[in-house]
Amino acid sequence: MGDDAPTTFGALRRAMAGRLKAAGIAAADTEARLLLCAAAQLEPAQVLARAADRPEPAARSRAETFLARRLAGEPVSRILGRREFWSLDFALSPETLVPRPDTETVVEAALAAIADRAAGLRILDLGTGSGAILAALLKELPNAFGIGVDLSEGAARTACDNLARLGLAGRARLAVGRWGEALSGAFDLMVSNPPYIATADLPGLEPEVRLHDPGLALDGGPDGLDAYRAIAREARRLLIPGGILVLELGIGQEPPVARLLREAKLEITGPARADLAGIPRALAARKS
Repeated sequence: MGDDAPTTFGALRRAMAGRLKAAGIAAADTEARLLLCAAAQLEPAQVLARAADRPEPAARSRAETFLARRLAGEPVSRILGRREFWSLDFALSPETLVPRPDTETVVEAALAAIADRAAGLRILDLGTGSGAILAALLKELPNAFGIGVDLSEGAARTACDNLARLGLAGRARLAVGRWGEALSGAFDLMVSNPPYIATADLPGLEPEVRLHDPGLALDGGPDGLDAYRAIAREARRLLIPGGILVLELGIGQEPPVARLLREAKLEITGPARADLAGIPRALAARKS
């Protein structure tokens, strides 16, 4: 950072936060702390305890690199290569979306639809990405077995690694494929956070999403509904009678997605579950 760089951990953190605030980043203090911890390879409590200590030159250099990447618009989770979801830690790769708090609504809706959490359920997660939804459900359903499918080999590999690191490898399998086309058998629960952005809307996304999330996981076709059409067809074939499908929705997509599910002879179980912002986010349907 040069000869005039802050000389202690505390001063460096404050300087980083100041530059982030000046760039209009709302969570500047939190992000500065996260980036400094990663740069120094220390836990937050250690950085706090060493506020008056001088960071090593290598840590200062990494902090400047991380800060420059953040100021250029790269999300903190991409810089760190990790993101928490459902109180679990997930590694990210270029082929995976960053798991978002909104998507926890899918997990909540799925769990709410299950009468017996101790049952030996079979779960299918289509477009599994980092494996976040599948791992969260397996943690909550101790006797369940899950299959995650992703069109991206890199994403499937990342999900496999995450599930193994979380101690779930024995209850999960990962596959590369397009939705459920290569699968047979019967599942009690299907979940998906599919690509749902209309192709024409992709250029208007926030740079943090548009430039850093994989297009394959964003592009939902001309009307944003291509993935829902495919999943609705597969759900009728792959769910057991009484089986549940839970889908994440984009803003304003509840009516058209509900129509697609009804056309596939699936019964909507109620209004979409809202996320913390009050947006209908997770729609559940049952195979009658």
